[in-house]
Amino acid sequence: MPNELADRCSVIEECYEFMLAYAGQGLTGEGSSGQGGLIRDFLSRTAQALTGLETAFASDVAERALGPVGPYAAFQAVLARDAQDSLAAVRLVLAQPTISSQLIDNLNASIHVRAVLTDLFLIDEILKSSHSQERHQGAAGAD
Repeated sequence: MPNELADRCSVIEECYEFMLAYAGQGLTGEGSSGQGGLIRDFLSRTAQALTGLETAFASDVAERALGPVGPYAAFQAVLARDAQDSLAAVRLVLAQPTISSQLIDNLNASIHVRAVLTDLFLIDEILKSSHSQERHQGAAGAD
């Protein structure tokens, strides 16, 4: 995936991985580990990455001239909804005075977070495939 979309996806995926580890620690709050500020940092960066995720997707699709346009536009709408729902959950957690392992475990289990992660995995596979096809067509044209 090109830069902006890939960067956003990486931030979201790294946060999810960190949340899995954080959830497994059984912490009652941020102050009970050396990772106190880290969970808020990961969540804050994820909130930024989720904001406008669908626009980054649309830009990438346009840059690659993928088509037909209809299915990509329809998925952009799905991505926008899933990102917005996930963002609401992340912001709710960030608004809490203490972020426990159990709270993060519940966020991990949220259908909203899982939906946006699944969207990202789907996008990644589709864009990898389109990149592979572009390379193949470029190599065939060079013959």
